[in-house]
Amino acid sequence: MNQSRPKVKQSRALGIALTPKAVKYFEKRPFPPGVHGRGRKQTSDYKVRLLEKQRLRAQYDISERQLARAYERARKAKEGKTGEHLIVELERRLDALVLRSGLARTVYQARQMVVHGHIEVNGRKVDRPSCRVRPGDVVRVRERSREKHPFQVAREGGWAGDGAAPRYLEVNLPALAFRLDRDPQRREIPVICDEQLVVEYYAR
Repeated sequence: MNQSRPKVKQSRALGIALTPKAVKYFEKRPFPPGVHGRGRKQTSDYKVRLLEKQRLRAQYDISERQLARAYERARKAKEGKTGEHLIVELERRLDALVLRSGLARTVYQARQMVVHGHIEVNGRKVDRPSCRVRPGDVVRVRERSREKHPFQVAREGGWAGDGAAPRYLEVNLPALAFRLDRDPQRREIPVICDEQLVVEYYAR
């Protein structure tokens, strides 16, 4: 799946809305793009598993290599289901938590904020979106970045929408900061995925 294709077309191809802007377009045309989009059907178990893996990749905007590495870490967990461990692994990424906290509108914006050096963890600048946040870590917008327009919008709750932050985060939007209180639980993570199909894809 080409991660750089227009997000509306990518949303339709994957069957999920990847950005708030894509929601209205996806609702009007909830089938794959192209002249044969309405008639396309999954023809094999492999294609079903492949699509689910691509859907998960797209929601976190990560590469195949990054997802495969996360799967290997999840597979080594001593207790619990591999699929649930995989989702938790991905959810602890810095860019994912910047999104969940309401500091960013999309995962793409969250990634950009991190890469451009606007985010610090425990007082130190971190510019790797893949950095895994640990329970107890405090994430905030760096002092020099706080007056930039996206963060002014975030401070007023403009990116948070109507939903509250997940329970595993303690968020203080006026301070442009949040804390990961504990590891997320799969049922709390707002990702659309049948993770067992992803496990089966990699275990084949």
